[in-house]
Amino acid sequence: AALTPKQAKKVKTGKAKPKFKENGSPGVEELWKDRNEEDRNPNPFRFKPARDPGPTFNTTTAWSPLSLFQLFFCENVVRTIIENTNANAAKKRRAGSKFPWTALTVKQVYIFLAILLYIGLVSVHHRADYWRKKWPYNLKPFEAILWSLHLSKYDRLSKIKPLYNQIVTAFKALFQPYKNICIDERMVAYKGRISMKQFMKDKPTKWGYKLFVLADSDTGYTSKSEVSTTYGLSYSAVMDLLHLSLLGQGYILYVDNFYTSLHSSVTYIKKKMAVLALLEKNRQAERGDVRWIRKGELVFVKWTDTREVTMCSTVHKAFSGKTVKQKVKEAAGWTTKAVPVPDCVVDYNKNMGGVDLSDALIGYYTVLHITMKWYKTLFYHFLDIAVVNSFLLHMELCKRQGKEPMTQKMFREQLAKEMLDFAPASALPPPTPLSNLTCMPCYFGSNATDLRRYCWRCQDVGILRVKTPIYCRAYDVALCLTSKNNLTKYHVSYCHV
Repeated sequence: AALTPKQAKKVKTGKAKPKFKENGSPGVEELWKDRNEEDRNPNPFRFKPARDPGPTFNTTTAWSPLSLFQLFFCENVVRTIIENTNANAAKKRRAGSKFPWTALTVKQVYIFLAILLYIGLVSVHHRADYWRKKWPYNLKPFEAILWSLHLSKYDRLSKIKPLYNQIVTAFKALFQPYKNICIDERMVAYKGRISMKQFMKDKPTKWGYKLFVLADSDTGYTSKSEVSTTYGLSYSAVMDLLHLSLLGQGYILYVDNFYTSLHSSVTYIKKKMAVLALLEKNRQAERGDVRWIRKGELVFVKWTDTREVTMCSTVHKAFSGKTVKQKVKEAAGWTTKAVPVPDCVVDYNKNMGGVDLSDALIGYYTVLHITMKWYKTLFYHFLDIAVVNSFLLHMELCKRQGKEPMTQKMFREQLAKEMLDFAPASALPPPTPLSNLTCMPCYFGSNATDLRRYCWRCQDVGILRVKTPIYCRAYDVALCLTSKNNLTKYHVSYCHV
């Protein structure tokens, strides 16, 4: 923009002061310096993490894929799924749904999770083919669990809170990020009608739920994830993700222009955290052109590649003479030239991809599939994150122990196998009452042949011979009246009546 006579006089006499726009980038073009002018060396903060970077648990022992996965899907998470899914199934049955149902157990949960992992590895044209009994499918049915899958009894976002809170706490506790961290958005595909759905034109997944993600730049480990329910949460989202008490001081944070302002950059400096941010473009120049200006600890750099890139940093010099090989079109055609590049651009391209790396690992074998329930979509996504984080911990452990790590495909295959091996040996927890009704034997339908299920106690000991039409109306579990009289034994053991 043209300067007024008063501004031109100040520039000529050297008295002009840089004016900064709201997003922090300077607004007076003539005050920018070029790459031939020397910038001072910054004074980076001393890196003092709260814990040693890397896995925070015992890394000298052997950890199987299942044991790593159970760090995220612990016993409390599994029990939460069981209790709420059983309650939701009972509610649907009272409302008139006729699908067959037996009380969900730990064994069934692990078989269900193993099938979900199998779905991510093996694709069929129709979901029903996964549980067809005839060759070549021969897979165990799990549609009833999908219908009744539930994580909480409450509404809105709290439907995923029990699972979300426990898994995110595990994300933070089990791994200390290395020096470079990044914050970016992640889209979970969903096209149903719900107010939380958002649109982002620059993402490969345009429609869905937006999550703010803090990731380790070196490994791609998801350290924290926040579900966005409204718009305009850039600054607050960053501060919520930065659990400074666990991170420590001296970290270098990489963000894009969505999270950047002069106010936020100053806040990061006060908290002894370096920041490298991408800003919005303001002008065009020749390819390789570098212009910069400094304001205190912040240096603003403009670099022209195929388009202009504007960045701010608290940890870099404006330009130190680095170059990058680029194809440049000239009169004689395309040639490869060494193009000057600022240090901050090199480090940004290297370390901003932590969230993208995690997204790529999730996308290879994702368990996500189409569902009409929004909270099920997020359940599948959190399962994906838990598996990917478990795989990244496996790679870190192998690196420290000098072992050859498995590929992600091999890791998922082994995890699914261990889940199926673990399921029969897992304890079958006693069901909890689903209502205030008294314990009383009832028939499933007006006709005893309408619906029958395997006895819960017989199933517990692995005997699946005869189905019974009788169930306890308080606990909604099928109990047979054989010579063992499981109906009486069940209530003596668990109900004390």
